[in-house]
Amino acid sequence: MVDLLCSRNSEGGRELPVVEAGRICVKITGREAGNKCIIVDVIDKNFILITGPKQVNNVKRRRVNVSHIEPTERKVNISRGESDEDIMKALDEETLNFLREPIKIKL
Repeated sequence: MVDLLCSRNSEGGRELPVVEAGRICVKITGREAGNKCIIVDVIDKNFILITGPKQVNNVKRRRVNVSHIEPTERKVNISRGESDEDIMKALDEETLNFLREPIKIKL
């Protein structure tokens, strides 16, 4: 398993997506599994604050465990603690379409 808080992998030093504000992730567990979300804030090494925003893909702003998300390579330019309205202003049409696409979770 990859340590999500590290920016480098021990295998060859390849860059990995890190858990940071603005990173687009996929929820892999819970009722919102398969939906994409945006990290708003890092609370500690185990928990982060995410949002959909709710009007985009019905993911509410909530605290989740880091092990319940899978980061993607995509990132939105926001600062920590932004409101959903500010996040909506920062999203372009391509990113909105990317967030709306559900992903099938393999068990």
